[in-house]
Amino acid sequence: MKKIINNKIYDTDTAKELGVDSYSNARDFNYWCERLYQKRTGEYFLYGEGGPASKYAVSVGQNCWSGGEKIIPLAAASARDWAEKHLDADDYEKLFGVPEENEEDKTNLNVQIPAHFSSRLRAYASEHNISLTATVVQAISEFLK
Repeated sequence: MKKIINNKIYDTDTAKELGVDSYSNARDFNYWCERLYQKRTGEYFLYGEGGPASKYAVSVGQNCWSGGEKIIPLAAASARDWAEKHLDADDYEKLFGVPEENEEDKTNLNVQIPAHFSSRLRAYASEHNISLTATVVQAISEFLK
């Protein structure tokens, strides 16, 4: 599915699928399936589809419903929240690193970096069993010495 939202293109064919969760099967009216994606720019979005009794249902007449699909842009924090609720711990850690226990005295900083740096940072974090945040903080600390 390809959709333009707030003058930005979201395309499931060109974005990287990070995770999936679903309920039941496509013949069930309550069926739903959600897939978390990340664009090349680092932005996250959710692609969801479902049956006529799901949150993805669309009205097709008075008191008549059909299955539908939708793309929902997500902030990084919302993508992490979705992954926490819908993925197992190992898959979550592969995407976002090991969560830190103490989140006090921190601020969010959204930056765009080249994809090859992102891959190297994630690999380093995984190798050393530390969070992506800790990896970036360590790299910045070394740079600012």
